[in-house]
Amino acid sequence: MKARDRVTVGVLRSTLSAIDNAEAVAVAPVAVRGLAIEQSPIGAGATEVARQELTPAAIAQIVREEADSRTAAADDYERAGRADRAAQLRDEARILTGYLDQA
Repeated sequence: MKARDRVTVGVLRSTLSAIDNAEAVAVAPVAVRGLAIEQSPIGAGATEVARQELTPAAIAQIVREEADSRTAAADDYERAGRADRAAQLRDEARILTGYLDQA
């Protein structure tokens, strides 16, 4: 990373965002949209919810899915005649699988 490898930094940021999104808690549908003020949550942090904690296996699955989606997109770009973009996506997938192999 100190060499400022933009491709690696970009793919890692994207994958970290996917992991962060997976930790988000699903929002329950609100039956009543217009709550009266006495029914509304009040105060700092009143609506905060703890994020889900992912297991190492779940994180590895997300990284694997990110690599697979890049490989599938590379195949699509290859069929469309965009070999340059396909090669970039394959490089990104290779970077992610390299991190999986290290774990």
